[in-house]
Amino acid sequence: MIMTMVQAIAQALAGEMARDDRIVVFGEDVGRDGGVFRATDGLYDRFGPERVMDTPLAESAAVGAAIGMAALGLRPVVEIQFMGFIYPAFNQIVSHVARLRNRTRGRFTAPVVIRTPYGAGVGALEHHSESTEALFCQIPGLTVVVPSSASDAKGLLTAALRGDDPVLFLEPTRLYRAEKQEVSEEPYEVPLRRAAVVREGRDLTIVAWGAMIPVAREAAAAAEAEGFGAEIVDLRTLSPMDRETVLASVRKTGRALILHEAPKTGGLGAEIAATIGERALLSLNAPVLRVTAPDITVPLAKSEDLYYPNAERVLRSVRKLMEY
Repeated sequence: MIMTMVQAIAQALAGEMARDDRIVVFGEDVGRDGGVFRATDGLYDRFGPERVMDTPLAESAAVGAAIGMAALGLRPVVEIQFMGFIYPAFNQIVSHVARLRNRTRGRFTAPVVIRTPYGAGVGALEHHSESTEALFCQIPGLTVVVPSSASDAKGLLTAALRGDDPVLFLEPTRLYRAEKQEVSEEPYEVPLRRAAVVREGRDLTIVAWGAMIPVAREAAAAAEAEGFGAEIVDLRTLSPMDRETVLASVRKTGRALILHEAPKTGGLGAEIAATIGERALLSLNAPVLRVTAPDITVPLAKSEDLYYPNAERVLRSVRKLMEY
């Protein structure tokens, strides 16, 4: 069936809720309104108010309630309306959600899935356009997932919903309805913690995720026209990261470019670059480069195109890499 990413997410939620009556969904406006992006559209009517619940504007309370539900045997799915709203719940995520299995020495697990749209590119204000995934990637016990396509979104979310440990599932706002793709209507899983090579290349590796994958594809096509073959690695799971797939690609191509829409300083690109430096240095023919957003707050819509990494910026870095 041809569908958008947001439709694939909705289908994954509906399918798993029908399969497992322990799954409950709650968050701001997820019930009667079906969520601000309609990712939960139809769930309230199908599963009722005991399994699909609207919450107050209280992210910490919502995630805190999910911890208790999970400990008592439910499998809660919390929707945070935008990633910029997640910070009041940061303490709950860091101090409790991610630590429950370790703290109880395995007596309790936290099968909590926290879903939230993230990223710029839709002309929204700062708190509606955050890309601060690196804040969560340093937290042991928390899996951070970002799909870049409708088919991956359904499979990755299904895997997250079936797992026994907490997942932060970041959904790129820019890609919700950007394109349509063939997606199986049957349930399936895409394994977590496994990256994918989504484009083969011989001369350099571009590592990206989420909404940056289409940007990387556009840049790679332009680079191919200039005689440069760019391989693209889609991380899919940011933490724990599939380092081996990244390293295998870099060892093959000899050059690495990391692309993300988060600010540069302290971004996940620095961790990837360090990993390449530690474990594949002798394979490199050029320094590792990063293409990112600047170290500023996401600007107003009129300036967003200047802020957002684009294919031309990536292509300039590709040319620079190929000069070595």
